Formats: sequence, C-alpha cells, structure tokens
Amino acid sequence: MTIHKEGYKILTITCIGLAVFNFLIFWFWPAGLIFGGIVSALVLALVLQFFRNPNRTLKILDNNTVIAPADGKVVVIEEAVESEYFKEPRIQVSIFMSPLNVHVNRNPIGGTVNYFKYHPGKYLVAWHPKSSEENERTTTVIGDGKTEILFRQIAGALAKRIVSYVDVGAEVKQGADMGFIKFGSRVDLFLPLDAKIEVVHDQKVKGNRTVIARLS
Repeated sequence: MTIHKEGYKILTITCIGLAVFNFLIFWFWPAGLIFGGIVSALVLALVLQFFRNPNRTLKILDNNTVIAPADGKVVVIEEAVESEYFKEPRIQVSIFMSPLNVHVNRNPIGGTVNYFKYHPGKYLVAWHPKSSEENERTTTVIGDGKTEILFRQIAGALAKRIVSYVDVGAEVKQGADMGFIKFGSRVDLFLPLDAKIEVVHDQKVKGNRTVIARLS
C-alpha cells in the first residue's frame, strides 16, 4: 500500500497542523495529551486512508473488456444520450465514490486520447441527476481504433478539485492512473449500445479489478 502523490501536500500540512495542535495542548493543558494523541491519530488515519493507492496492476490487458475506472458503488445503469461528444444514445454506467473509497481513477481501456475537456461548474451531491451536466467535471474519450469509451470525472459536494493526467493525442495503457478526485465524487462511463454490461445496480466495484462490460 502506498500514498498517492496527490496526498503528499495535504499529508504534510496535516502533520504540521497536528504537531501545532499537540504543542498547544501540552502548553495549556498537559493532562490532555492523551486526548490530543487520540484525535491526531484519528485525523491522520482518515487522511492516509483517503489518499491510499493500492497496487492494482492488471495482469492481462484486454481492450474488449472495460474495467472499473474507480472504486465505489454502481448507482446508474441506463441508456442515455451523451450530448457532449457522441451526441447519440449510449449505455451510461455511473459509479459513486464515497470519502472512504480509494479515489485513484484508472483508464478503463487502452488506446489514444481522442478528446479531453475540463468543465468548471457546481458542486451538487454526486448522485444528483444533474451532476453529470452541471458539476465541475472532466470528459475524456479513449479510442483503440475499433471503438471509443467516454469517461467523465465529476466533482461532488465535498470534492473541490479534479486532477487529470491525460492529454489529447497521448497513448494510454489500460489500468494506468489517469487522475484523482479529492473527496466524495462520481465517475460516468458511456459505452456502445451493444456492450454487454457485467455489473448490476448497487454493486460495489473496485478499480482495475471489476469488469464493467464486455465489448462486441
């Protein structure tokens, strides 16, 4: 288990803040050091678990298989019109990421980044129906020469920063890190209509472990 690079700065600030917190307790309330230590341990544990980056290396790369791009719970499986890039019906699969989930985002397939765009926006709760259209978000399209998959990172009520590492024209590997969303959030996948969906509503999934769909 490692800590994701997006957590280094926050972890450093947290450690400094906790050190100051415990120094003040020692100075003004020496008897409260045990209390300060317990609080500090809990806060540090929460930060560490949020920015954890488990080793999820794919053993077999297969672009006919769409893997989960994030940890979380499947909250949407439906046919929907994707209006930004495809402008036609697709199968939408949405995964809600709670603050307790691993928040690393990974490429669901490998190929070329054909489209990327960042959209500023609101911070509605991630499961709100309008969150995919009105919240801060990024849209990434990866194509392998046969098909294209659209992947959308969506900020939630707590998520105030979306990080993405992809650029248009870049070649990306299936399962490799493509970004990070800080705190509760959501990811949407838009798949071809003939894709065979392998997950069900309310199913818990793991990035680089759960098969979301199989492509024809």
